[in-house]
Amino acid sequence: MADERIRGTVWSDVEVDLIVADYFDMRQKQTTGQPFIKKEHNRRLQQLTGRSESAIEYKHQNISAVLERLGMSWLPGYAPMSNFQASLVEAVGRYLGSQRKLFLDTPLPDEAAFRASEPAPLYIGSPPGLAPLPAAETAKHSLERLVRKFDPAARDERNRKLGKLGEERAFHSERLTLTAKGRDDLARRVRWVSEEDGDGAGYDILSFDAQGHERLIEVKTTTGHQTTPFYISQNERSFAEERPDAFRLLRLYDFSREPKAFEIAPPLDTALCLSPIAYRASFGDPPQQS
Repeated sequence: MADERIRGTVWSDVEVDLIVADYFDMRQKQTTGQPFIKKEHNRRLQQLTGRSESAIEYKHQNISAVLERLGMSWLPGYAPMSNFQASLVEAVGRYLGSQRKLFLDTPLPDEAAFRASEPAPLYIGSPPGLAPLPAAETAKHSLERLVRKFDPAARDERNRKLGKLGEERAFHSERLTLTAKGRDDLARRVRWVSEEDGDGAGYDILSFDAQGHERLIEVKTTTGHQTTPFYISQNERSFAEERPDAFRLLRLYDFSREPKAFEIAPPLDTALCLSPIAYRASFGDPPQQS
């Protein structure tokens, strides 16, 4: 039962830590297929905090918004609400700091089931527009620190299995799409370049459109949502500038549940905010800028 005396008061760190732990408990059960009832979790939090059902539900949606920025899946039914405070960001950071494996372990589809499933062409949607992701001004700096500490782009980049499964999905999709358009001849010529020749070409898949023009596809895969950040190498960016006619960046997202995709054509900086994150250090002449 809600305590009217605390309605509208600031949530304490203890209360926020309780609701964050509760959220991740439900999220873990959702991931592993264990049954749970959201209303029972809400009722237990009401008893522990004296907060109302709606206040607790809104806080759960705030947690979803923080996870969105971290490229982590959120609980269905708790759509992200971005007007969260710094204390919530810090509580999520505390929880992930004590349970870091939760962030690093990317849930992937079962590999055998993935390969046994009936292949189908990917539906290619529109990329998200360039827009600042909302957050309460008081939480802005805390959120930036949290994203730097738990970098979703670095997490996905390290996960070689995720990247390979994404490339495999894109490879089969390209062949199936060409076959559906009556171009079996071109479908047979599609190559998974990064698998056959190794990395370094500046793209992963050599494919074609129905007219026979080359499509040189770089695949970026995440289990997060469509605005999860990702890394682009200097080699990939340079290749996109050299072959703007053919280069396509294919972004696969929500990969562990129901893979979705969009494509970006050069110039990449019209659709993406590209930020330099490292410098090349040497003891000789600096490399020439192209």
